[in-house]
Amino acid sequence: MGALSALEAALEHRMAALWGRVFGKESVELLNALHAECDSNAVVCAEGRVLVPNAYDVALADGVHEELNRRGGRVGQAITDSLARHAERHGYEWAGPLAVHIARSDDVPNGRYRVASRVMPHVRADGFPHASGG
Repeated sequence: MGALSALEAALEHRMAALWGRVFGKESVELLNALHAECDSNAVVCAEGRVLVPNAYDVALADGVHEELNRRGGRVGQAITDSLARHAERHGYEWAGPLAVHIARSDDVPNGRYRVASRVMPHVRADGFPHASGG
């Protein structure tokens, strides 16, 4: 297990270095802020079971948001993937399906961001009454 953890840590370090080169220092800070938000809201429910929020809101200043939009949808997916790997590495369980929402915000200073998390209830298929055929 130690070798696997070391490999995962090395991959995460390389991913962070790549983010720094491609998207700039702010993107690496954003990933670190998301990971910290996840860690700080982890709740131990039972031995070996740690739940974390499943909905993350990222508010970006106009310029940062525009830059990410120019880079396309792969940035949002990469942010979500990084958060998923972080949780897996720490043995966290999501409180529901993982969702990361990135939005522009007028009240975030230029070049910065704000990160928040919450447990977002999700709809389960067994919550709907069965429709009668016909």
